[in-house]
Amino acid sequence: MDWSAIGLLPLPTLRAKLMVIPQALLTLIAFAAVIAVTTIGAPAIGLDFMNEIPVGIEDRWGDVAGSWPHYLLWLAIVWTAAAFGEEMFFRGYLIGRLQTAFAGGKVTTTAAVVISALIFGYGHYYYQGMRGAIVTCGIGLAFGAMFLLFKRNLWPLIFLHGVIDTLTFTALFLDAE
Repeated sequence: MDWSAIGLLPLPTLRAKLMVIPQALLTLIAFAAVIAVTTIGAPAIGLDFMNEIPVGIEDRWGDVAGSWPHYLLWLAIVWTAAAFGEEMFFRGYLIGRLQTAFAGGKVTTTAAVVISALIFGYGHYYYQGMRGAIVTCGIGLAFGAMFLLFKRNLWPLIFLHGVIDTLTFTALFLDAE
């Protein structure tokens, strides 16, 4: 299996490269909808645990606030392991392998996206708790749907994932007291 089979499609023309931006913006809308439903909608219907931030989650990122070395290290991790690695595995590789395992079709494609999202969410449970698992599962569903909508192109997802995590760590870095 080569890189393009997983989702790193060649972007041979300027138009193809520029299309990553509106596709990432569309994915951002799906991301924002998931965040709104899980962090605003869920507590509004009585799921109060969705308001609780797990104890110690801020400590997980080390001393990023005001520290250039920590900040730059986490940005390197974010762009390689999270943006590139997670999108390659959970969307590019896992969805395709699950579709093959389930023998194709619309129902199996849906199942592949849902199972991939559940595993993605569960992977965040150990340090983000149930709230984090639910939120990241929803993000996995949105990103999985966008991956298929964009004809298995991972570039918009990698780009947006990296930008979101970069903004998060930039906020942590700027939070120096």
